[in-house]
Amino acid sequence: MNSMELKYGCNPNQKPARVFMKDGQDLPFTVLNGRPGYINLLDAFNSWQLVRELREATGLPSAASFKHVSPAGAAVAVPLSETLKKMYFVEGIELTPMATAYIRARGADRMSSYGDFAALSDECDAATARFLAREVSDGVIAPSYSAEALEILKTKRKGNYLVIQMNPDYKAPELETKEVFGVTFEQKRNDIKITEELFNNIPTKNKNITDEAKRDLLIALITLKYTQSNSVCYAKDGQAIGIGAGQQSRVHCTRLAGNKADIWHLRQAPQVLNLPFKPDVRRPDRDNAIDVYISDEYMDLLGGDDWKRVFTEKPPVFTKEEKDAWLAQVKGVALGSDAFFPFGDNIERAHKSGVEFVAQSGGSIRDDNVIETCDKYNMAMAFVGIRLFHH
Repeated sequence: MNSMELKYGCNPNQKPARVFMKDGQDLPFTVLNGRPGYINLLDAFNSWQLVRELREATGLPSAASFKHVSPAGAAVAVPLSETLKKMYFVEGIELTPMATAYIRARGADRMSSYGDFAALSDECDAATARFLAREVSDGVIAPSYSAEALEILKTKRKGNYLVIQMNPDYKAPELETKEVFGVTFEQKRNDIKITEELFNNIPTKNKNITDEAKRDLLIALITLKYTQSNSVCYAKDGQAIGIGAGQQSRVHCTRLAGNKADIWHLRQAPQVLNLPFKPDVRRPDRDNAIDVYISDEYMDLLGGDDWKRVFTEKPPVFTKEEKDAWLAQVKGVALGSDAFFPFGDNIERAHKSGVEFVAQSGGSIRDDNVIETCDKYNMAMAFVGIRLFHH
């Protein structure tokens, strides 16, 4: 089959909609369950490329959580600490490598991952399917599914959960085209390989990029390759922890991603891990409550009774001083940018979120200022010499 009708395009009024192969070949994927929409497939194909490249670059099972053609999270299968198991609410469940990678990817920014499209580099096993089954998700793409995993997923969303099997041997043509306003664009596909060799040009005084940091920088850059630009990604412990996508100013990308990275770290604080949730609170309500509790908005709720919906008792305020003290101990964070940093203000903001390792293209007329700012904080920064814009 080389053509497939879709429910509709980006919006319900955009009908008809379909995907097809121009050369008459069969479509490189099979729909095992559900009916795809236009955005579903954009998420599926972008996320599949991301996890396939992460798998190749790191040798580890990889996963991504996509929303509106950008990743909310991406990760590889690094074992979870007891703190992260509690933070991700996966204590006592089976954690296979594939499940671990997706739990990390989904856990990076659970609010943004609500209703996501999941991508898995390896076969979807039963443990991963069971985790997917309990989350609000629109679909999943993987190279294969175990029989048990497929049966589990077919029961999700009243039997309408979208399950796509991708042909892992499919290679896209070198040239890609798309049409905008009746005009056809053509370009060479961005098939550049992101490897550790990109980190050899280190202009900063500190030239020590650890193996763990190299892994995290690979995750950051490969994630950015499939993130709507401008974009910046913070990574740590084998996963993206903050992604700033689609901003017109690079420093706003750095701030947005840094704020998300800060929230990821604050969620590990005892004040958050020990919140007294009612046992019947739905996961989305719990995630929203955590986000509000960490934010300054919680102060506005103390005079009312909103907390009674989710907590058994009113939690104490997580004060600014406590949050600042917790974040002050963060270190070892890696930061990738899809293009050069034009000013040192990006580095100043990154430092506040514990960044010690940076990978960016280089080539700004103010590279000297950026290097000087890195040296000020003893950061190691690599000029990778490539730009990773994605639109």
